Amino acid sequence: MADTAAQRADNAERACEDTGADQVKQSDTNAGAPAAHAAFDGFVGTIAALRAPDGCPWDRAQTHESIAHNMIEEAYEAVDAIESGDVAHLREELGDVLLQVVLQSQIAADAGEFTIDDVCRDIDAKMIRRHPHVFGEAHAESAADVGRIWSEVKLDERAAAHDGDAAPESLLDSVPTSFPALMQAQKISRKAAAAGFEWDTVDAVWEQERSEERELACAYAAAPTRPDGKVDADRAAEDAEARALADAVELEFGDVLFSLVNVGRKMGLDAESALRATCAKFRRRWAFVERRAREQGRDVCDLTQPELEQLWNEAKQEEELR
Repeated sequence: MADTAAQRADNAERACEDTGADQVKQSDTNAGAPAAHAAFDGFVGTIAALRAPDGCPWDRAQTHESIAHNMIEEAYEAVDAIESGDVAHLREELGDVLLQVVLQSQIAADAGEFTIDDVCRDIDAKMIRRHPHVFGEAHAESAADVGRIWSEVKLDERAAAHDGDAAPESLLDSVPTSFPALMQAQKISRKAAAAGFEWDTVDAVWEQERSEERELACAYAAAPTRPDGKVDADRAAEDAEARALADAVELEFGDVLFSLVNVGRKMGLDAESALRATCAKFRRRWAFVERRAREQGRDVCDLTQPELEQLWNEAKQEEELR
C-alpha cells in the first residue's frame, strides 16, 4: 500500500534524524559548524507531502509563476523585520522566505527540473568558488579586497559560461529588470564599474550629477507645463512634439536619479537602504504631526501650511533630543 502524505512526512523526518554526521559539508572547516539539519530535512519532507497526489489541493495546483510574487513579498517582510529590530518576527519571516525556496524547488522536482539538493549544491559551490581567499590560494586583508575578488570571480564565471558563444550574454543581463528601479540602478552601475566604466573620484561623480541636473532643467524649460508647474500631460497626449518634450523631462529626471545612485555607490553607500531609512524617518515625523494635530482636536488635512511646517519642525527637534 502506498504511503500517505503524512506517513511520507514522518518518514522524511525520521530519516533525517538518522543521518547524523553524514551530513557534514565538505566545505565545513569550523568545528562549531552545524553537522546535521534534521529540521530542514523534515520541512522538505512536509512540502513534498503537501505536493503529493494525496496532499493539499492548493499546493498541488501551484506553479513557478503562480507564486512568484510571494517570493518578493516575503523577502520585503523579512527586511522590514530586520529594520525594526524584531528578532522574533525575523525568525518567522525567514521561515516564510524559506517556504518559498523549498516550495519552488519542490515544484521543480515534480517537473523533473531540479531538486532542493541541486539548489543547495549549486549555492555551496558558488560560495566556495567566490571565496578563494578562504578555500583557495587568494589573499584578502579587508572587506574591500573581498569585494574586488568577488567581482573578479563573477566576471570570470560569466566569461567561462559563454566561452565560444557568437553572442555572449550582456554583463547586465544578470540583473533582473523586475528589481525595484533604485536597486536595479545600483546593481548595473556596480557591474559597469567592475568592468572599468568608473569615475576616479567622488567629486567627478558629483560633477556628472550636476551636469544631469542642468540637462533636466533645459528639458523642463522646453516642455509644456501647467500653471502649477507640472508637465502638461493633456497637451502631450494630443501633440507628438509635446509628447517628445514631456518624455525628455522624464528621461532626464531618471538620469539625475541614476547619477545620485552612482554618487552613493562611490561613497560606499547603498542607495536602496539610504532611501528606505529616509522613508522610515518621514513616516515617524508624519506620525508625530498627526498625533499633535489630534491632540489639538483637529484633522491634519485642516492645518495650514505654516502650521504643518511648525509641527514638522517640532518632530525634527524631538528626534534630535533622543
